[in-house]
Amino acid sequence: MFTARIAVSIVSHSHGDMVADLVQQLLECSQVKQVLVTCNVPEVLILPIDSRVQRIDNPQPKGFGANHNAAFEHCQAPYFCVLNPDVRFDGNPFPALLNCLGGGVALCAPVVTNPAGLIEDSARQFPSFQGLFSKLVGISDGRYCYGRNDPQLHPDWVAGMFMLFPAADYAALGGFDEKYFLYYEDVDLCVRLWRSGRKIVLCPQATVVHAAQRASHRNLRHLTWHLGSMMRYFIRHWGRLPAVGAQR
Repeated sequence: MFTARIAVSIVSHSHGDMVADLVQQLLECSQVKQVLVTCNVPEVLILPIDSRVQRIDNPQPKGFGANHNAAFEHCQAPYFCVLNPDVRFDGNPFPALLNCLGGGVALCAPVVTNPAGLIEDSARQFPSFQGLFSKLVGISDGRYCYGRNDPQLHPDWVAGMFMLFPAADYAALGGFDEKYFLYYEDVDLCVRLWRSGRKIVLCPQATVVHAAQRASHRNLRHLTWHLGSMMRYFIRHWGRLPAVGAQR
């Protein structure tokens, strides 16, 4: 039996009941010691009354990475979990995920499905110019192919909708790079993680459900952020990506 030793960070952008429902699910997981809910914009948010729940209200909106880094300052647990507000559990994922950590593994993630039960593209190869071209012409989008009963695998990067870290490793990496306001900060962190000699594991024995927002596909402001973050990523890392395969 795992004792409570995970601090979970959730950022709300007027998500209301969606966040409250997720917090309630988290409180039912015995491994959760803290639930840190950041309200990035003013909102009426009624959270479950529990000593483990802490609300953080931002005077000004922050980016994805800045919000989770700020929440990490309140972390009082040996593990830190970054979680999107639109994630739902179909079972407790934390026991299987905690079993994956150790032995140089500094980041673990579950299999993510959509509400219809289909596996999403939450684990991918590092973005590259060749990969973007392949995606554009419909050859490949860089996702890994796996099933729920497959062994653990070591993807290049996992999406920031659900990331579980040993807190010491998150601190050693400096958390997310806050120069990425939104998008690619999860890719950048995974690049730096592998480059530091640490490892990433995707755990098919743990699953969660995610209703993908895909805001950059229909919102010009989000598309602008997406393209700007992509440019920052390529300027910073192109030609200097870690040899992940050699470290597995």
